[in-house]
Amino acid sequence: MSERQGVLVLAEAQEAQVAPVTTELLGLGRRLAHELSSALSALLIGSGVGGISQDVIALGADTVYVADRPELGTFNSDAYTAVATKVCREAAPSVVLMGHTSIGRDIAPRVAARLGASLSTDCVDLRVDQDTGRLLQTRPVHGGNALATIASRVHPQMATMRPRSAAPAEPDPSRNGRIIPVDTSVLDIQARVVETVREEAEGLKLEEARVVVSGGAGIDGAQGFDLIRQLASVLGGAVGATRLPCEQGWVSPSFQIGQTGKIVTPDLYIAVAVSGAPQHMAGCMGSGYIVAINNDPEAHIFKLADFGIVADYREALPALIRKCQELVSS
Repeated sequence: MSERQGVLVLAEAQEAQVAPVTTELLGLGRRLAHELSSALSALLIGSGVGGISQDVIALGADTVYVADRPELGTFNSDAYTAVATKVCREAAPSVVLMGHTSIGRDIAPRVAARLGASLSTDCVDLRVDQDTGRLLQTRPVHGGNALATIASRVHPQMATMRPRSAAPAEPDPSRNGRIIPVDTSVLDIQARVVETVREEAEGLKLEEARVVVSGGAGIDGAQGFDLIRQLASVLGGAVGATRLPCEQGWVSPSFQIGQTGKIVTPDLYIAVAVSGAPQHMAGCMGSGYIVAINNDPEAHIFKLADFGIVADYREALPALIRKCQELVSS
């Protein structure tokens, strides 16, 4: 039996606030810690993040490790990996949780390799096996067509969790906890950030949108995305895309959804002229409902969608936009 104990969450911050994915991880971590009869800790990395330590405690953490220095204000894979590895070695948690975000996807494999840990990525459910005490990690496989549950004998047991797959923690301002500064002066950080380029943004962030309207290779170039944007606007949603429209420059690369893009979990995902390739569907199979619009009745997307419309999007979308506008205004 491993001597490691407790659950450690990598807490992400956004604009001096606890990121939404972190509130979900803390709620999940609190439940797992209870099932393991252990404590919940969190790690904050950044510049000026010490100010939200108490917020993290209010959301369920018993202990917050804070690595706060100016050089960490911009994400640096080398630095964040070094800090996370150092804290994991010193705190010796049994379970380590990160969000399946750009940060989590980057550093989780690196930290796992340095610790000799197990790692399951893009999990949609985590629970403890009451007989063995092992973490049961459920994640999509085969392009999202099936779910696999994984258990590991290796500790620490690491997992990245898909955003919006767990209920967020409710804050309790009366909670007390420990805040432990992390000594980062001894870290040997080789990489440095030369330039930061902010991604283009149109309205809602893709990862947080409850409705996403996505265009595929069958869209007629950049102009074809005007209808996509109109429908997304009427529904109060965000615009997404498959890889080809991004590579062709029809939309920004920041719109790409899929294995090499973003993972989204909206309540409603409308796929327009999308074929249904596994690489793309891996990024949206956690959606509540998937609606496919395609003029090819044999398109693979129809096997994965909850609802399908066999039609040319140039005819279907204007009609759908008008109907949605009527419903919104009524």
